[in-house]
Amino acid sequence: MPVNQTRSKMRDQNDPINRLEFISLNQPLRNSNEARGTLRRPGSLKRQPSQQQQPQNVQQEPLENNTEDHRESVKLPDEDCIQLNPSFKAIAMNSLLAIDICMSKRLGVCAYSHSSWGSVRSMVNLLAITGHGIPWIVGTIICLTRSNTMAGQEVLVNLLLALLLDVMTVAGMQKLVKRKGPWEMTPGLFDYIAMDIYSFPAAHASRAAMVSKFLLSHLVLAVPLRILLVLWAFLAGVSRILLGRHHLTDVGFGFALGYLHFNLVEMVWLPSNTCQTLISIGKLSWIPF
Repeated sequence: MPVNQTRSKMRDQNDPINRLEFISLNQPLRNSNEARGTLRRPGSLKRQPSQQQQPQNVQQEPLENNTEDHRESVKLPDEDCIQLNPSFKAIAMNSLLAIDICMSKRLGVCAYSHSSWGSVRSMVNLLAITGHGIPWIVGTIICLTRSNTMAGQEVLVNLLLALLLDVMTVAGMQKLVKRKGPWEMTPGLFDYIAMDIYSFPAAHASRAAMVSKFLLSHLVLAVPLRILLVLWAFLAGVSRILLGRHHLTDVGFGFALGYLHFNLVEMVWLPSNTCQTLISIGKLSWIPF
């Protein structure tokens, strides 16, 4: 019997389940504090409050300060941050702008001489000049000085007023929005004179739409001439897209703005007497009423 007892004791000691590392697996789970207390040594319980709590309190403060300093240093500017939950309106606007830029760049086939339609760039540029503000203003003033009828002078004075209104309005909106074209191009001399530097809205499209609507309303023209006038206004606006100067939305908004300018001039139409007074002031000679 003693031999069997000694053998069983040796078996129990050699059994890995009875080791200290595996004792917790054979016992039911207790609270976390009790489980920690059973695994600690009795001599370490007295040293815990004096040796471990103080270093923890000392180490937490520099860790918190380091995390705050790291967050402040890693903080990115607002324009570099990505909005994780954008609204549907923001997604739609960004998508439309991306489509507008992509389509405008693809349609800029005459932007440079080495482009796909670079051989006709000079013709397209000549068509775009017909919608410039300086030739129209100078031509209207020349026709006004040579006109002898009061009806013709009335139409020309109001046309000059509409052209000046269009130039000032478009220049103010371009200065306010400051949108650049799809291709990086330096404005020409005429563009600086007419204050047509930025892309939105398209000044040529606005002017072409306003002039064509004005001439169709106040001149008696045959049907082929009326069709050619509308076609000219459309091509004058599209030519700026082909040259890479404006986006599609710039030209579309320019057409709408030109139509609005025409309606404003019709609302404040200057009568013949007022036009004659303005002409006399322009000639520096006073004509009594």
